[in-house]
Amino acid sequence: MSVLVVGSVALDSIETPFGSVTDAIGGSATFFSAAASLYCGIQLVGVVGSDYPMGDLDFLEKRGVDLTGLEQAGGESFRWSGVYSFDLNSRETLETRLGVFADFQPKIPDAFRDAEWIFLGNIDPVLQLDVLEQVRKPRFVACDTMNFWIEGKRAELLRLLKRVDLLMVNDSEARELSGDHNLLRAARWIQEHGPQMVIVKKGEHGAMLFTKDFVFFAPGYPLEEVFDPTGAGDAFAGGFLGYLARVDSSDPMHLRRAMIYGSAMGSFAVEQFGVDRLVNLTAREVHDRVCMFQDLTAFEQPVLEEVHA
Repeated sequence: MSVLVVGSVALDSIETPFGSVTDAIGGSATFFSAAASLYCGIQLVGVVGSDYPMGDLDFLEKRGVDLTGLEQAGGESFRWSGVYSFDLNSRETLETRLGVFADFQPKIPDAFRDAEWIFLGNIDPVLQLDVLEQVRKPRFVACDTMNFWIEGKRAELLRLLKRVDLLMVNDSEARELSGDHNLLRAARWIQEHGPQMVIVKKGEHGAMLFTKDFVFFAPGYPLEEVFDPTGAGDAFAGGFLGYLARVDSSDPMHLRRAMIYGSAMGSFAVEQFGVDRLVNLTAREVHDRVCMFQDLTAFEQPVLEEVHA
């Protein structure tokens, strides 16, 4: 089973209190593919400029990522640079140069149009809607968005929500979109506008899955060293969708497991700059960390022989 991902393929220059990197490969589609490709085939659609180091994407092809839909256009690639604060929870964007991404119009190859599992990375909701017009019978559609689109293209985003099964946002985005500070009510508001499921990402504090029938919380994995949170959310999405596509199911049991696989992938992504940690990551390493997540949260309910008034 394959997942179609449409999103950015970028070059990131990042500075944190623990180091820096220049022109590291990044972007939502790249991080997603690096994580999800451990579990299923990936069909990637995006655009890069003539200056993009295409050889740096060889590891994706070796994992079975189909780059047929990755267009290389004349001009400069999408570049982003930013500086993170000491706690890594806030960042300052220094520069955003869209380059060829400014004129990106997703063209879904015919061989990709029967995709059943789809992830719409954080791009203009107009483009996300256009992707859905090009695919034939999607079974499960997940999408990401951000404050920029919530503020600038709210009407288009609300139209998109009617056609997706799952929305992934962080806590501030959920509050802004719904107009409600309470995350449970915010998630319910989003569900009323289309998606059956909402994932609210809370960075190092984990993520919450809201469905019509239950709420599930996946904690953040405790790490001694964190170098770069860029792309952690997209790696989470890759682990989540990659697992669901692998088991070909979105029933409650697998949704809960997918949350843990997503959290595990996000925890690996932050251990090195860019996608470096994901390049040589193995399914065995992920499995072992998933087992550690189980140990983190498992407990036994005592049997109370008497209940005192």
